[in-house]
Amino acid sequence: MRIARLPILLVVLAAMAWSALADLVGHGGFVKGIAVAPNGRTVLSASFDYSVILWDLESQRELGRFERHQGPVNGVAFTQDGLHAVSASDDGAVLHWTIAGELKTELIGHKGRVAAVAVSPKGRLAASAGWDRTIRIWDLATGRAVRVIEGHDNNVNAVAFSLDGKFLASGSYDSSVRLWRVEDGTAVFALRGHEFGVTAVAFHPDGRRLYSVSVDKTLREWDLKSGRELRILHGHEGSIMALAISPDGKWAASAGIDRDIILWNLASGVAERRLSGHQGPVWSLRFAPEGDRLISAGGDEVVKVWDIARGIALGDRTRAPDPMAALLAKGGRGAKLFRKCQACHTVTRDGGHRAGPTLYGVFGRQAGTAKGYAYSKALRGSDLVWTERTVDALFAEGPDRFTPGSKMPLQRIPDPRDRAELIAFLKKIVQ
Repeated sequence: MRIARLPILLVVLAAMAWSALADLVGHGGFVKGIAVAPNGRTVLSASFDYSVILWDLESQRELGRFERHQGPVNGVAFTQDGLHAVSASDDGAVLHWTIAGELKTELIGHKGRVAAVAVSPKGRLAASAGWDRTIRIWDLATGRAVRVIEGHDNNVNAVAFSLDGKFLASGSYDSSVRLWRVEDGTAVFALRGHEFGVTAVAFHPDGRRLYSVSVDKTLREWDLKSGRELRILHGHEGSIMALAISPDGKWAASAGIDRDIILWNLASGVAERRLSGHQGPVWSLRFAPEGDRLISAGGDEVVKVWDIARGIALGDRTRAPDPMAALLAKGGRGAKLFRKCQACHTVTRDGGHRAGPTLYGVFGRQAGTAKGYAYSKALRGSDLVWTERTVDALFAEGPDRFTPGSKMPLQRIPDPRDRAELIAFLKKIVQ
């Protein structure tokens, strides 16, 4: 009897161990994009903190970190072999690299933010969606753009290849979904029905249907033969930002500003489950290849893993209460001004880096020298030292003039009294 029960006990213990460790926590900014390897063993997460992290899905261990972008990373995709990746960023670049962190090719051509990226089923081509209103198709072997597709009237937010690789779908702030032939870039359909910008698109595995979500809070189903809108699904209370279709075609998952993930039964069109757990907007969704797990990424800087059958998150390793909360609540004008800085910087000894380097010990520190942060070339080797005077000058002139070429976004504080309040607050909390 004891021998017979031992395997069951091991299964239960294994499930408990998995449940305790399922959240992937490590980014210092919004997680905007995720990808699951074809073998289902690893996950890539792309973040506002300028990095992409490679995770082991079973152990939830960080395997590596790619930090070659010069701006927030919005999207990431594996190639078919699972050994390479393509990522897209606010810096306008699409980068092709190995999961060991070796940069293979910089795919340069977009003029402005690149919002999303996809890789063709055979892994030879990549497609990118740009806020320059173009879609670019890249040959990953040569690093060249084989096609530049124009036709949208506003920023392009989403791209997806059909499962046979013959078609490409795109979604834009012009409220349209468009279908293109990959071979020559010609337009097949302009699918119109959304009332506001389209944020994500996904093909059904049967190759006959396409799905899209939008700022208008709807999920829509399209017939790819006729271009006709088949269904409109309502259920979210805010803009929908993320969409995924399960490998077996049974489920659609959608999520967005209201923080909830809805699992739609595509046979009935019914919202069968609502998954709640993220503490911020949900930006990206992907099903694991087996279809039994759903991976979600959010504004709470966490990647969650969901058990589809049970409708629960596998684990809860959300961040501990922020010790800065009390300081910010009582810090006056300086604390209020610092809230914008907090999105990119930590201030404690063990806070680590986010999109910007930690500010712990910043006064008296030479610019470009915080250990472990991937600085821009402009700041590496700089002779600038951060003092009350130089921090004041940074916000008086703006980083575009005071530290040109740095990663810091454009931000000025014209009022010298406000700058003095911010500096006084910083001196209290960073050392």
